[in-house]
Parts: sequence; C-alpha cells; structure tokens
Amino acid sequence: MTLKELRTHFTGEIIPDADNGKTVTLAGWAHEIRDLGGITFLVLRDRTGRAQVTLVKKKIDAELLEIVKRMSRESIITVTGTVKAEPKAPNGFELLPETITVVNEAGSPLPMDTTGKVDAELDTRLDNRFMDLRREEQTAVFVIRDTVQKSIRDFLEQNKFVETTTSKIVAAATEGGTDLFPINYFDREAFLNQSPQLFKQMLMSAGLDRVYEIGPIFRAEEHDTRKHLNEATSIDIEMSFADHEDVMELLENMIVYVYEQVVEKCHKNLAVLGIELQIPKLPFNKYTYEQVLDIINNEIPEIEDKMVFGDDIGTQAEHLFGEYVFNKTGESHYFIIDWPTETKPFYAMPYEDRPEISKSFDMMHRMMELSSGAQRIHQHDMLVESIEAKGLNPDGFEFYLKTFRFGMPPHAGFGVGAERLVMTMLNLDNIREAVLFPRDRKRLSP
Repeated sequence: MTLKELRTHFTGEIIPDADNGKTVTLAGWAHEIRDLGGITFLVLRDRTGRAQVTLVKKKIDAELLEIVKRMSRESIITVTGTVKAEPKAPNGFELLPETITVVNEAGSPLPMDTTGKVDAELDTRLDNRFMDLRREEQTAVFVIRDTVQKSIRDFLEQNKFVETTTSKIVAAATEGGTDLFPINYFDREAFLNQSPQLFKQMLMSAGLDRVYEIGPIFRAEEHDTRKHLNEATSIDIEMSFADHEDVMELLENMIVYVYEQVVEKCHKNLAVLGIELQIPKLPFNKYTYEQVLDIINNEIPEIEDKMVFGDDIGTQAEHLFGEYVFNKTGESHYFIIDWPTETKPFYAMPYEDRPEISKSFDMMHRMMELSSGAQRIHQHDMLVESIEAKGLNPDGFEFYLKTFRFGMPPHAGFGVGAERLVMTMLNLDNIREAVLFPRDRKRLSP
C-alpha cells in the first residue's frame, strides 16, 4: 500500500446516508478498543473526529479480530471497509472492516490518557503536549484558534489593511523599562521585541496607512499566573488619519466578526467543549477611568482600599468591575477609556485641554484585559518631551524619532492578545491551554 492509498476520507467527511454502502479507507490513531466478547469495537480517531469500526466475532475474519486484540492504543492504523449508517455510533455511522493495518505500533504504557476518562494535571499535559493535543477537546481549541486568526485576517483585509511582518530582534525597548530578554547579537547586545509598536508607527510615516501583524512578542516579566505568558501572540493594527475613537470602533467590530465566524464555522468544536457561544452586542459599553474608580470606591464593597487617580486597576478590582458590568448590562466586553497619561506609554496622545488624561483605552472581557490602544503622538517635539517625561533617553530612540521629522500623519492603533482572546471566548481555566507550546517563567520545553 502506498502512502496515497492510506486514506480516502477523513472521518468527519463521511456523510452516513450519502456514503452508506461505500468502501472507504480511514487513517488515524487507535483511540479505544472495547472487547465485549461476541463483538469488538475499535475506535479510530483523526483530527476531524472518530469512527467506530465494528467487528462481529461470528462474521469477521479471525485474523482481523486478532490484529485488533493485539493492537496497542494510540497505534497508527488504517482501516478499509464499508460504511454503514448507524445513528448510535459516533458521527452516525460505523465501518465494517475488510482490512486493518497497523502502520506504526505505539509503546505502552502511554504517558497520559487521551480518552478523557483519566484526568491529568496541567503540568503533566504540557510535559506530554504531543499526547495532550490528541484529546478532542484540545483539538477543538486549536481548530477554533485557527478560525479566530483567519477571521481577523479576513476582517482586516476587508477593511483595506496590509499584513506586515516586523523584526523580533531590536536594539532598544519598545516601551522602555527592563522587561526584556537580552540576546547576543554578534558583538553587540540586542533584545527580543516586546511589541511591534514602534515599527507600526514607522510604517505610518512610510505611507502604508493601514497595517496589521499577527506575530510573537516577548516580555521578561516574572508573573506566574493563569493569564500571563512570556512569549505570546499579539494581533496589532495601526491606522493613519484616525483617532482613538476610530480604532475602538474597528476593534469592537472585529471582535464581533470573529465571534460570528466561530459560531458559524466551529459549531462541532464548540459542541465538543460544551460551549454555546454568545456573540457580543454592539456598541461595547464605555467607562472612563474616573468612572471606574468612582464605581470601585462606592459600589464594590469587596475592595476595601480606596483607589485614587493614577492607581493601576489591579487583578481583583479588574475582575470585580467586570462582574459589575456583566450584572448591570449582561455583556462581557466593554472599554475603559481616558486613562491617566502617566499610566500609559510615552507614545499615547494626551487631550489638548486635559493633558493629564490620554486618548487611550483598554478593551476588557469580564475575565481580564484583552487589548490596549490609543491615538499616538505624531508631532516630533511633543514625542521627545513625552519620552523624557518617562525618564527615558531620546537618543536611544533616534531610529524611531527620525520618522516623525519628515511627514508623520495622525494615527492610532491597538494590540490584542490572541491567547487571551481564545481563553476568554472558550472560558479556559489557564492561558497555557490556548497555546501549543507555552513559554512561561518555568517552562522552556517542549
């Protein structure tokens, strides 16, 4: 048998009524074997689902039955047989086998269970990620993530954005600070990039007008929580001749479009996860930073310490305010706008009449922050002053500042964490479940 003959169909491609009586060849893993004496069931699994192979002892070739009984779970197999519609079987059909071939036998015992009958700790799952990803729940997560990212690309291309790819090796921090991974770059020190932010703005000066990037970012933060990673995927956009209001509208429409596409295209995967996804309503509610502080101080008694202007909204306050919004509106997504200038990066544009307030926003889910954005400072001298006000040296940003001297349009943008978007959409317990091979403070392998 040649490799091309190992499979004619995926299990999810078989339509029980239309394909009833057809001879097909399936290829995949031996997911489960159940010997009930007079009848044996072999469940074959591929990435689209499962197929039940039925072997009736009195009707089947004894050699086929022996192959199945000797077979170890998770072995790679091919099965050629006749499709028989059977409503009680997975996907509504069973396969009556003519040939069964073990292509590659799996070792035993397995490092973890793939049937879902035996729970495993998250660390065990991540240590054996190749095996964990065979579980249909995990397959569903990454099929949905694929749809999320494709939908974002579709949406942005429909809105005339150009996809770009910027460097992940840089000479200076994007936002200042020390949360950087240093690397040896020949005879110089360089860093893994925190964000494509500076490059995105430089592309506004280049005249590309509307750009986006979906790519890795690296932050050397020592957080060890269920919502932090040290390598993450950021969805970044930048838009010329736009302000913060324009990109907030773009962002909320993008999120709704993504949810709509997942509901339309991933209903089987959502069913595997037991999720009935609710599409957010437009427009998202907006709360100013000062309104949030007032509500936290006066309407959320669980937070005992009073917050003052300039304070960060910590994890507990963020969570409780998200629940407050959900209970009041029934919506999980909302914006916090008009943050103190001192709390935002140097490139955030302040209001002309209230320079202590910036034209910035965070898009929130009731569980956590999903996105941060702002209108950017596009005047050279103001930008230099802002960099100095943050305690940074403008000389280290000369490559960036140069682009503001020769015709920089007004512009705005945002970044969205892909893993957080998937995590909140699917109500995952830990962000590591939304990334194939997570990198955090403790994990560098596999």
